[in-house]
Amino acid sequence: MADAKFHIRNDIKSLLLSNNPSAGLKYVAQKFKEDRLLLYHVLEDHAANPATANNLFLIYPTDGRTWTYKQFLEDVNKAGNWLFKELGVRKGEMVALDGPNSPEYLIMSFAIDSVGAVASLVNYNLTSQSLEHCIKLCEARYCFVDEEIRHLTEPVAPKLNSCSMVYYSQQYLSSLPFATTPPPSEQRSNIDPASPRVMLFTSGTTGLPKALVKTTSYEAYSGLRTARYLDLKPTTRFYTCLPLFHGAAHALCLTPVLHAGCTLILGKKFSHATFWPEVAAHKADIIQYVGELCRYLLNGKPSPLDRQHSVKMAWGNGMRPDVWEPFRQRFGIPIIHELYAATDGMGAMFNLNKGEFSRHAIGVRGLLWNTINGPWEKMVRIDVDTQEMLRDPKTGFATECPRGEAGETIHWIDPAAPLEKGHFQGYYKNEESTQKRLIRDVFRKGDMWFRSGDMMRQEESGCVYFADRLGDTYRWKSENVSTNEVSDLLGQFPGIAECNVYGVLVPNADGRAGCAALVLSEGVVEDKFDFKGLAEHALALMPRYAAPVFLRLTSALGYTSTMKLQKGKLRQEGCDIEKAEASGDKMYWLPPNQANYVPFTHEEYSKVQSGKIQL
Repeated sequence: MADAKFHIRNDIKSLLLSNNPSAGLKYVAQKFKEDRLLLYHVLEDHAANPATANNLFLIYPTDGRTWTYKQFLEDVNKAGNWLFKELGVRKGEMVALDGPNSPEYLIMSFAIDSVGAVASLVNYNLTSQSLEHCIKLCEARYCFVDEEIRHLTEPVAPKLNSCSMVYYSQQYLSSLPFATTPPPSEQRSNIDPASPRVMLFTSGTTGLPKALVKTTSYEAYSGLRTARYLDLKPTTRFYTCLPLFHGAAHALCLTPVLHAGCTLILGKKFSHATFWPEVAAHKADIIQYVGELCRYLLNGKPSPLDRQHSVKMAWGNGMRPDVWEPFRQRFGIPIIHELYAATDGMGAMFNLNKGEFSRHAIGVRGLLWNTINGPWEKMVRIDVDTQEMLRDPKTGFATECPRGEAGETIHWIDPAAPLEKGHFQGYYKNEESTQKRLIRDVFRKGDMWFRSGDMMRQEESGCVYFADRLGDTYRWKSENVSTNEVSDLLGQFPGIAECNVYGVLVPNADGRAGCAALVLSEGVVEDKFDFKGLAEHALALMPRYAAPVFLRLTSALGYTSTMKLQKGKLRQEGCDIEKAEASGDKMYWLPPNQANYVPFTHEEYSKVQSGKIQL
């Protein structure tokens, strides 16, 4: 009874994962004493252990290749000896790795670790200035690139000065004439736990990608911690098709699999056509998701494979409420294990959801959590226009949100050593961006807090819900509107496959009017779509100020490589009909005091611009 009310078991499990530094310090200290701190050492241990040596480590459904732990180590050693003997890669130097998911990408990442070097994991979709920026930032002598994306990297190569592009492929790595014995052990010896071990990048949706360096101690323990939390066994099969250059696949799938000695089923990339066939054929127990991946699956045509699989858990972040239960019911997956985390964030949350309670939440907090962690994490009121924290005019300090009210989540950090403790250690060689994440004098003079940039609310039940990314919430008619909440409600209407809501500037109006970019479901055509029904649906479920004023019908929405919706271009184009039509899109609108979405004409756009029509 007490557990149900105060979530004691949930708190204990969450606290052991996210707030148990002593266990991590003990493990890292032991591995440092053994001089075996690297992920390569974990691979080596499994390959040498008769109980795990012949366990499948990797299945690559794209071409059916598989590796046991022992076989994979041998291929890693060949590549590691190539790096050491032919290219002269040495302990502590940083090298860039650029390529889509493949066994060769994994072999190269472990080979880099085998010689004690540091891998900078570059988004393989990047080109021109963004790619040049990432490679130059890490000051690498080498950038190892999958032959498949040579066309993206060759134009940048002449601008890289001292960095050489070295291309790898299945054929090249398999033909290396080097021994399958380990590279010299001194390359992996006396590694400082605080030294850099891997560099990850943010998505770069608001400018050039920002880099974060994860330390050797973080890499050594974080995967083990997650493997224990998920209770992974050597028999577990874990499927991901998320890109390995990103923190989600790297830290929440690959490294836990490695520590558990279980099997990684690696999809090359996400596709409707391959997802369930790969998951079913290779008997995955856990699938990883992020962003809108689950919506894509839900929008796919029904198939016998919807239920002919072995999946017991979907593990990831960003599953929206309108997708959550339909996804579970259609695909028969009993556990939706939603989490909240960020490569450049603090304060992870977890929600192992099996039923009605905690559905749609990103975390559950009970008495223990609130007692131990409550003073160090707060949700505060924000001015969504300026994105600045609202301060009490009398005291000058922040106002904490009461239960049930959404605010930006912030985390306490030690002002004496702000980047030495906790998950966020600053952006690499980017002091300006680092300082923007830190805010001072929040609740008392001299204190310092980390800004998550995410709006959340915690209910009396203990459930924590994601409201919006700061900047996605906008103000219209003097009211705050959450793009996520509006998207969820619109997404319930029949015939809508995808929805992206954002605020657009309108001449002669205060704030931003709502606009929803819509992709209609397969087989639904514009002429047959019920626009009047959509308007009535919106106005019945939300106040008029929250119902989108504009609709933009489009054939496809823009996504980042990690399935997050892109809004920048849409925001810039606003309700400009010419710009929408130039992209092949159609505009509709909800005229003042009406309850029907109708075509938005050039004449009406002119009247809105001139102020003859007041929204």
